[in-house]
Amino acid sequence: MRRGPTGVMIFAAGRGTRMAPLTDTRPKPLIEVAGQALLDHALALTTPGDQVVVNTHYLAPMVEAHLNGSGASTVFEEVLLETGGGLRHALPQFPKGPVITLNSDAVWQGPNVLELLRAAWQPDKMDALLAVIEPERAMGHRGAGDFGLGADGRLRRGPGTVYVGAQILKTDSLELVKDEVFSLNLIWDRMLSEDRLYGMSYPGKWCDVGQPESIALAKDMLGV
Repeated sequence: MRRGPTGVMIFAAGRGTRMAPLTDTRPKPLIEVAGQALLDHALALTTPGDQVVVNTHYLAPMVEAHLNGSGASTVFEEVLLETGGGLRHALPQFPKGPVITLNSDAVWQGPNVLELLRAAWQPDKMDALLAVIEPERAMGHRGAGDFGLGADGRLRRGPGTVYVGAQILKTDSLELVKDEVFSLNLIWDRMLSEDRLYGMSYPGKWCDVGQPESIALAKDMLGV
């Protein structure tokens, strides 16, 4: 299996307002699902040798204390920078080259999505490779999807598949954005215009744990 990038950015800085009141006193990444913090579900997808960086903001000391001894490092955001700004802020922590990004508010059932992404990564033709899933296998998610997935693996905006918060991304174009706070959607749009944004269909199930009622959905999906 092709190894691919070893830098892994886990997004964990948000306030988790949709998770209130559970997030009134605890950051969303530390909410437990099936006896394990969401952040630990994300960390379990990484492998030895990965350089894992977790961004923090809301209740940052709690996240930092939880990660003590895990081998992951943290980078603090004075203000919330969103996904694009947050990744650019963390880039000095990584070696040069593409980076894996992973949201910390999801639970997976099936093969390791990061290993699948690494095996499918083709940097000669891809500027980013996003893991996507069909809506019927996306628990806790409403809507028809974020991207259509072509037979050649290229993505287009529109219904069809749901982005599941895991990708491999070349980071060069982050430096072209002048704003401090910005979404990775800006970077994806640039890649879409150049036909270099690709998708990989995840074969298992995925649950977006973005609100309290999603915890039960995730537990049902995991069979616990």
